Amino acid sequence: MDEKTARQEILKVCQLLYDRSYVVSSDGNVSIRLDDGRILATPTMTCKGRMAEEMLAITDLDGKPLNDRRASSELAMHLLIYRERPDVKAVCHAHPPHGSAFAVAGLAIDQPVLSEVILTLGCVPLAEYGTPSTPELTDAMKPFVKNHNALLMANHGAVAYGGDVWQAFDRLETLEHTAKIVILSRMLGGSKSLPADAIEKLIEIREKAGYLDERARCQACGYLEDTHVTCSTRDRPTAQATRSQSNGSGKFTFSREELVELLSQVVSQRH
Repeated sequence: MDEKTARQEILKVCQLLYDRSYVVSSDGNVSIRLDDGRILATPTMTCKGRMAEEMLAITDLDGKPLNDRRASSELAMHLLIYRERPDVKAVCHAHPPHGSAFAVAGLAIDQPVLSEVILTLGCVPLAEYGTPSTPELTDAMKPFVKNHNALLMANHGAVAYGGDVWQAFDRLETLEHTAKIVILSRMLGGSKSLPADAIEKLIEIREKAGYLDERARCQACGYLEDTHVTCSTRDRPTAQATRSQSNGSGKFTFSREELVELLSQVVSQRH
């Protein structure tokens, strides 16, 4: 992708992130790795819904500035992903409300409740809390980057990445949509997981169709341990490595007023 097109694509994605309330104020950041290896990234302290192409920063893979714009203070998160994943060309970090609620509650999104999610994303682990803009954050993320395409960061937010900026955005959107469905299912009495044989069939389909490759077999999904799916690299992080519960497995109690308010908020977001 040439730099001019990349700038335009970043602005389109940033506008969507802002319009859908995945970010507010100056939250979040987006980047693209250009064909020559340079990183085009959103600037620090700038609202994603009010950006212009000339505001974008350019750095090398070590974060060294290559123009007069200052990149996001969380650029290190993007650079880690690019170093660990040569196939990744774009990264989206945001604070989508439902996904971030999981991160704040200390929960991974790692139960097999939606076939489409198993096909296109797999599970989303929860990395330990690390102070944003410090090595603590990237150190907590590093064990999961190679095998996952989206992560939750405890008490922080979510990040997704892919072969282009639209795939990165789509994966973030899938994460958020899944979190919302799981929360609603909890309010209705709980979710029902797919059986192991169904999961195995979905994994076979996704690899044949090219949705995900064999790296996804090594994801930190507790449900994979109950299947015949094997991880060839034998470096699958355990579900316990995230110190999280799975998809809100604990019991939650709501008053009638709280339940009505939650449902009202869900309905209002659809209009």
